[in-house]
Amino acid sequence: MRLRILTILVLSGAFASPALAHPVTGHVHSFGAGLAHPFTGADHILAMLAVGLWGVLARGRAIWFWPSVFVATMLAGFAAATMGLHIPYLESAISTSVVVLGLCVALAIAAPIWVGAAIVALFAFFHGFAHGVEASAVSSLPYVIGFALATSSIHFAGIGLGFLAERMIGRVALRVMGALTALSGVLLLAA
Repeated sequence: MRLRILTILVLSGAFASPALAHPVTGHVHSFGAGLAHPFTGADHILAMLAVGLWGVLARGRAIWFWPSVFVATMLAGFAAATMGLHIPYLESAISTSVVVLGLCVALAIAAPIWVGAAIVALFAFFHGFAHGVEASAVSSLPYVIGFALATSSIHFAGIGLGFLAERMIGRVALRVMGALTALSGVLLLAA
């Protein structure tokens, strides 16, 4: 049992260290750059994993609906950035998303599906906006498709990790991963 707990903690903590969020990558017009970009910042990874974990805790339609809302709203945020909208404190909003989504998992918040979707959408807009800012007004379709697919894959990983942890250890494992995510968000805010 201890080996199982250690395995889950290592898997969930592998992405939990603060990193330079949103490094500017070169060729943002390519599919490959879009596919790689969500993996370049701990904040993106942690928030997307948390959405998947929270969906597993909520069960039912939330498992697929919340990640779908995240991707759709992220694309709206991307479009807003490429149209020149300005959002102050963007990095703080993104780091806050890691804290809040992590707490939703850690505290096993049983939000109605539409409330959970609104929370996810709020933060997804900021994540998408950051993608759009980094694309520096180059709204290439291959890039957008790449980062949407990568985001979906991280949500899927969160769902898979959630089901695996729940089966191996129990729901407490998901809550621990949520707490580690929230703590990582606090570290990102402090960085």
